[in-house]
Amino acid sequence: MPGYEQHEQPRTCIADPTFLVDKETVRDATQRQLNRLAHYDSLTNLPNRTQFYETLRNNLALTTGGTTRLAVLLIDLDQFKNVNSALGHAIGDELLLHFSARLLSCITPHDAIGRLGGDEFALMLTMHGSAPDACTVAEKIRDVLRAPFDLQGHEVVVTASVGIAFAPEDATNAETLLRYADIAMYRAKQAGRDTWCCFTAQMNVDALARHDLEMALRRAVDNDEFVVYYQPKVRLSDGMVCGLEALLRWERPGHGLITPSAFIPAMEECGLIVRVGNWVIDTVCRQIGEWMRSPLGKVEVSVNVAQRQFVESDVAAHVELAVARNGIPAELLELELTEGSLMTNTERTLASLQRLKQQGVKISIDDFGTGYSSLAYLRRFPIDKLKIDIAFIRDVAATPDAAAIALAIIRLAQSLKLEVIAEGVETSAQLAFLRRHGCGQMQGYYFSAPLPLVQIEALLRESCSLSPPPAKKTDRSGLRLC
Repeated sequence: MPGYEQHEQPRTCIADPTFLVDKETVRDATQRQLNRLAHYDSLTNLPNRTQFYETLRNNLALTTGGTTRLAVLLIDLDQFKNVNSALGHAIGDELLLHFSARLLSCITPHDAIGRLGGDEFALMLTMHGSAPDACTVAEKIRDVLRAPFDLQGHEVVVTASVGIAFAPEDATNAETLLRYADIAMYRAKQAGRDTWCCFTAQMNVDALARHDLEMALRRAVDNDEFVVYYQPKVRLSDGMVCGLEALLRWERPGHGLITPSAFIPAMEECGLIVRVGNWVIDTVCRQIGEWMRSPLGKVEVSVNVAQRQFVESDVAAHVELAVARNGIPAELLELELTEGSLMTNTERTLASLQRLKQQGVKISIDDFGTGYSSLAYLRRFPIDKLKIDIAFIRDVAATPDAAAIALAIIRLAQSLKLEVIAEGVETSAQLAFLRRHGCGQMQGYYFSAPLPLVQIEALLRESCSLSPPPAKKTDRSGLRLC
């Protein structure tokens, strides 16, 4: 029957031995491909994290009780994300491909290499006989990166940070060894990048402490452990309080009151600075509103704004909302930012500052003289005030160079019709210098330490001059009242 014949033909093909062989070949090829994908990086064809771990584990077993030593180098390209942002991910992938080829030129057949992910690579060096030591290889990596990469017509120069850990001295298992190399690599980045660093036991102690600090900061945000202190600003002409600076403090359980220098860098690294910075703005605006509707009246308060707040959030929109919510005049709020903040994502920052200025918010440059100190940005950005950094004020009465810089900043501010304030004033000699040269405002322990809310309100109620007779001595821990 025709229908039967048409049905039998496919059955005959399935039973064909040649077809069975082809099917098995395809299955084997697919299995090999899956196996390769599981153990090798698809971009560079280098062993991936899984395969590198396995190789490292096997070689570590050979070092037990023997004389062979191993070194693990963890290598991370510096600022690789900038290449992706500026030139695109296709160029970034090509850079990784060329970089892996240069890494291969730095090792011997006895060594191993792997791409652990992203722009992170690892080397395993076998340290025996005449093999080069790990530090020599790290230097060689730096050398091979000095030549620019030609990537589709784009010339790109990159550097790398390298962390080194040794077996059996530092660790005898793969996970710990790689973790230690990662800690050392992080330290190399902290040291300024484009360098290498060998692991030490102290680094591990520091890494654990940093982790504990980060976890404690996350709990602090959730548990409302932060508080705002206020330090008065004093007008030189009459010694009256003319404003306050809001300063963040951390009431850490079991540790007492923690100052910003001990936790702000960690907060910036773990990404909490934007959230906490916005909380400070909200808290200050609410407090300004409460004071304005009390007998104390209008009080001008400045708030420090971190660089990441301008990059990762809409500062102008947040300030506008906080001002409106609390019903306060925007001119009672002043934002302090560093020179570095102005130079990062310049156009976005400029647009934010112009919006803030239109609202009436005042803008000051904190720590002036320690960053870029570019006259161009003083002309371009809507700035109201310069704050002379404490580093210059500290030595202003004893060091001619510090005095010359402080005087130059005062003269510059005056010529640009900007207000100028000196921070960190602690001695009568500093006060005399600044008064002699026409500095408009000052703040520092000579007048008052940063104070909690209850004490600053008491000071404001006194409405008393804080400028004492120069001959009278002061205590850093308290107020100088007339």
